[in-house]
Amino acid sequence: MQLKGIHHWSVVVSDMERAVKFYKEVMGLQEIEIPATFKPIGAKVRWFQLGDQHIHLMPKAQPDTLSSRHIAIEIDDAQAGREYFKSRGLEIGEEPLIPGADRFVITDPDGNRIELIEWKEPYRNIPI
Repeated sequence: MQLKGIHHWSVVVSDMERAVKFYKEVMGLQEIEIPATFKPIGAKVRWFQLGDQHIHLMPKAQPDTLSSRHIAIEIDDAQAGREYFKSRGLEIGEEPLIPGADRFVITDPDGNRIELIEWKEPYRNIPI
């Protein structure tokens, strides 16, 4: 067995329609159909395409406890990203420097952290 990569990120949302609007209109993601096998069991999840991966929205009465837990999405231009999200009324959080990268954080309406990162040069993976 070999691990191949991350397929999806599941995020808890307390207001599905508000979250769907954010991920469609602000993040610009395309909603995709959930598997037909989910429908008979009444699953209320919503799925979005992000490159070859997905974001799955999962309903819950209350948002998750706020923490540093997050997803990191690679972007091609962090500065343009900051300007775009600021123009959409989102607060931009700056993160500690990673050599060769420019990154910042936003949150969705439930406070789920989303890191946006532009790699200007490959990360130097050094085994520990």
